[in-house]
Amino acid sequence: MKAPATRLDETFARLRARGERALVAYLMAGDPSLAETGRLVIEAERRGADVIELGVPFSDPIADGPVIQRAGSRALAAGTSLPRVLEMVSTLRGQVSVPLVLMTHYNPVLAFGLKSFARTAADAGADGVIVPDLPYEECEPLRAETEPAGLDIIQLVAPTSTPARVKTLARLSRGFVYLVSLTGITGERRELPKDLDVQIRTLRLVTTKPVCVGFGVSTPEQVAAVGKLADGVVVGSAIVRTIEAHANTAALVEKVGEFIAMLKHPLRASSSAGFVRAIEAGGTEERAVRRATTVGRGAKPPSET
Repeated sequence: MKAPATRLDETFARLRARGERALVAYLMAGDPSLAETGRLVIEAERRGADVIELGVPFSDPIADGPVIQRAGSRALAAGTSLPRVLEMVSTLRGQVSVPLVLMTHYNPVLAFGLKSFARTAADAGADGVIVPDLPYEECEPLRAETEPAGLDIIQLVAPTSTPARVKTLARLSRGFVYLVSLTGITGERRELPKDLDVQIRTLRLVTTKPVCVGFGVSTPEQVAAVGKLADGVVVGSAIVRTIEAHANTAALVEKVGEFIAMLKHPLRASSSAGFVRAIEAGGTEERAVRRATTVGRGAKPPSET
């Protein structure tokens, strides 16, 4: 029997029908506070985010770059925990309709209890979970609880994943497949990986599920380039850095909202034709993509700060 469509399934199907690509916006829950995170989630949806990924702070992160590490430390210092994040999700679910995905390490989930976590997260209104330190070989106990609860486990595919591993990860992933564009930690990069199109084509050969690309994507130009290849784009560090820059100011929500709107703009159906014209004006697609994947004039994000 085919599983019923989830909120993630419906979101990607709707976007695909409109010729749009998804913006997956990452926020560290509890930075600068859970109350502010709630306001930022509402604003992110209003300004165009299609999926919102909520980071659960953890004391020993394995994939986070300096920007998200600092956010996690601030969130922990403010008393953020997995139970409190789930309480926030429950409150938000009545205010937003976009899918909410938790990004958490396995330790907090184990401490919460696998069955309790799956049921509480699903009841709260969470749609999926990403556990970067849980390889698929060890995910069956969690999957046995999340699937009946209706909570999607989203698998990560890395550039180092073997063909056999890519095939298995794509089969197991629910909601979408998260393609990690590079080896290393999260953080803004000046250019996208040159073999990104090859990585995406490799996935397309083994799955029809939506493919979202994350790690290293930080500017609207980079988002536009990835949006030509993938079903969605995940932006984390650049959004978290914007939060860091405006924390504890009256402009926080507005500034973050403006940045999210800029990131979403090139992914809208109305913007696709403009990007094609930009490619044509550049003479060759390769040249236009090269320009699009470098940082725009006046924007100089550090590679790992």
